[in-house]
Amino acid sequence: MNKRETGTYYENLACEYIMENGAEILLRNFRSKKGEIDIVAKDGRYLIFIEVKYRTTSRYGTAEAAVNYRKQKVICRVSDYYMKRFGIDVGTPVRYDVIAIWVDEMSAAHIRWHKNAFSYIPCKAW
Repeated sequence: MNKRETGTYYENLACEYIMENGAEILLRNFRSKKGEIDIVAKDGRYLIFIEVKYRTTSRYGTAEAAVNYRKQKVICRVSDYYMKRFGIDVGTPVRYDVIAIWVDEMSAAHIRWHKNAFSYIPCKAW
C-alpha cells in the first residue's frame, strides 16, 4: 500500500470504531485552503472534529504526540470555516478529538480515542 492508501485504510478503521461507539460520521476529509479535518462527527450533543494519527512505531513519538500545537491550530481554523460554511450555530457544543492507531509486533491494530484531546485555539477571522 502507498501512503495515501494506508491513510485511507486507517481512517476507515477509525470511522468503524467511532460508529461502534455510538457516534455518527457526518463528513470525511473536509478540506479548505487552510487545511483538512480527517473526520467530522456527531457524538450526542457534540459536533466533533477528529484527527486520526497512525504509527507503526513510537520511534519518533506516539501518534497522539503528532497532533502538536501547530496542527491543533490548523484544525481549529478549519473547524471555524466548517461551521461558517454549513451555518452551524456558534452556541453548538464542539469537541476536538484525536484517534490514535498503532500496530503491535503481531500486526494487530490498536485504537485509542482521546475525547476532548485539546481545547479550541482562537485564530484570525477568514
